[in-house]
Amino acid sequence: MIRQMEINGRPVGPGAPVYIVAEMSANHGQSFEQAVKIIEAARAAGADAVKLQTYTPDTITIRCNNEYFQVGKDTLWSGRNLYDLYSEAYTPWEWQPKLKEAANALGLDLFSTPFDDTAVEFLEAMQVPAYKIASFEVVDLPLLRRIARTGKPIIMSTGMATLSELDEAVRTIREAGGGQLALLKCTSAYPAPPEEMNLHTIPHLQQAFGVPVGLSDHTLGTAVPVAAVALGACIIEKHFTLSRATPGPDSAFSLEPAEFKVMLDGVRTAEKALGEVHYGVGEQESKGRMFRRSLFVVRDMKAGEVFTAESVRSIRPGHGLHTRHLDQVLDRRAARDIRRGTPLSWDLVSGS
Repeated sequence: MIRQMEINGRPVGPGAPVYIVAEMSANHGQSFEQAVKIIEAARAAGADAVKLQTYTPDTITIRCNNEYFQVGKDTLWSGRNLYDLYSEAYTPWEWQPKLKEAANALGLDLFSTPFDDTAVEFLEAMQVPAYKIASFEVVDLPLLRRIARTGKPIIMSTGMATLSELDEAVRTIREAGGGQLALLKCTSAYPAPPEEMNLHTIPHLQQAFGVPVGLSDHTLGTAVPVAAVALGACIIEKHFTLSRATPGPDSAFSLEPAEFKVMLDGVRTAEKALGEVHYGVGEQESKGRMFRRSLFVVRDMKAGEVFTAESVRSIRPGHGLHTRHLDQVLDRRAARDIRRGTPLSWDLVSGS
């Protein structure tokens, strides 16, 4: 059985509304005012939470220009030096408590991804309600232990991880005291092509680890999160920007507010449509029962006249006897005069 988790008293998991996270990442462009506007726009678009990233260039890498620290080909950041990239992308730590206050004042949760122990200590002082673990940090077992020891709910992305790596990471978190855990199916490509999303992994992750599973989505559109919800995703995380026209490390694969709202509306519609296993007439379907077929008398008949294929037919609407009774009725006699267009009932059939 898959257990729900709670973030700030809000249930997250099967049976609860899909939890929608707007990832700010580097889209603030080093402007605090821009960061606040992103939070306000995320709230207006219907998000449940805003997520930050807590690191500095020195806590996530080192200043070094040899070949190991250059971003490789075929990415948005090809040719960049890691230290320089993170210098542009990081969120100043002094902003983060104020951003949390701004989010909470709007009814939004705010939490972050820490990238080292000092970030965990900082976020603990901020009293964040949960932690996010990025795909690239799944293999940082000491960091996983430190986050788990906080006892806070943890959401961990799974990009690039093998099943054995995920098993090791999940065991590490649980053994260190991480009692509330959710996993996000993720493809760590920026942007990610839909054909590499492999969303059928979502129910497999649920079965393998018995935890809520969602999606961290880097595709360019809004369809993939909706499809993920249909497969059981209960968390959707998507990068969020005020405008992709504003340059930045993550803007190219982020959604603008109107697009985010389209995605969110699609997710809400999908979760309503999932419903439950149900057969038979639904509440709205009952209005259409008349369009089913049933047995009707289709010409005037006298009492004692024999029912034939010319006098009784299966037609719309559905007010007469079920069509299964046609053979029982044929060759029997009318109990009284019957006008054309009368739904057939047993009291009209002699000897019934």
